[in-house]
Amino acid sequence: MNILLYLIPISLVLGGLGLLFFVITIRTKQYDDPEGNAARILSGQYDDAPKQD
Repeated sequence: MNILLYLIPISLVLGGLGLLFFVITIRTKQYDDPEGNAARILSGQYDDAPKQD
């Protein structure tokens, strides 16, 4: 039962850090263009095939 005295604060700190980093990514606008990435993946402009010389 004493282990809960360690595990509960550790889990709260880790959850708070995860929430903090999520809020930071929201504020730095890293999720602003989800439709653009979906459209770019279907484009043939960026191909994985190596260029032929």
